[in-house]
Amino acid sequence: MSKKRLNFFRKSRDSAGHFRFLIFFAGISAFTALFPVNGIAQGDLLITPRRVVFEGSKRSVDLNLANTGKDTATYMISLVQIRMKEDGGFETITEPDPGQRFADKFIRYFPRTVTLGPNEAQVVKVQLTRTSELQDGEYRSHFYFRATLNNAPLGEEDKSRDTTSISVRITPVFGITIPVIVRKGVSTAEVTLSDLKFNLINDSEPAISFVFKRTGNMSVFGDIAVDHISSQGKITRVGIANGVAVYTPNALRRFQLNLNKVGDLDFTSGKLRVTYSAPTDVKPEKYAEAELPLAK
Repeated sequence: MSKKRLNFFRKSRDSAGHFRFLIFFAGISAFTALFPVNGIAQGDLLITPRRVVFEGSKRSVDLNLANTGKDTATYMISLVQIRMKEDGGFETITEPDPGQRFADKFIRYFPRTVTLGPNEAQVVKVQLTRTSELQDGEYRSHFYFRATLNNAPLGEEDKSRDTTSISVRITPVFGITIPVIVRKGVSTAEVTLSDLKFNLINDSEPAISFVFKRTGNMSVFGDIAVDHISSQGKITRVGIANGVAVYTPNALRRFQLNLNKVGDLDFTSGKLRVTYSAPTDVKPEKYAEAELPLAK
């Protein structure tokens, strides 16, 4: 697979790209739970698109990988299975939960190892296979791009290292996961927003919490916008969260969003309106909307 040199990259991260790391301790690896972070210390990896969805007649997708860091990095690519918890967190699993179906046996991809120099990019080909075996509904797995250790070759140990004492080195190895979803048939997914509450974090930082309630045979994925509507009808955008999913088989997801303090806006009057809509790169569609009156 050919590589190309890029002259410019804009570093970016979105909430659909989930990051995790492995800690190698004295030669033993320990896997930790998935969690989002803002950056990668070794060899930043930019992946587009941020999610892979096969539906309709689509049978192939190109994943574009780009190294935005200053060091050469090697990534191992695999498919893993993930459960979404009610708080939006993730954990790896080996068996599907009731109502969950894995997509890995329908997915073929190559290459499975990619080495990228600084500002280099490469395409990973992803194909949908065995479509005759698909049943109506949704299947989901996650691509896992794991950075490998850049160890010195055998026989080239650091001569300056003190060999009279015992030392333990802890080296973080970072990775990224993105969902790959296969859909067949008509979606019956619906979502509502409930249990809206306004909170002051540490008695000073405004935030809103609410619950997604999902029904139907497929997951939902979209963007959240929160507007403050004053008593006089003035609308001010105070919060945005893009790329928020509720995966099958979850019936609900609890969510909290910190709100922006805009000028002299008064969070003790008026109301907050929460809108959950399709991402801006697809056709406009409002999934759900709810309002929370604010009172002194």
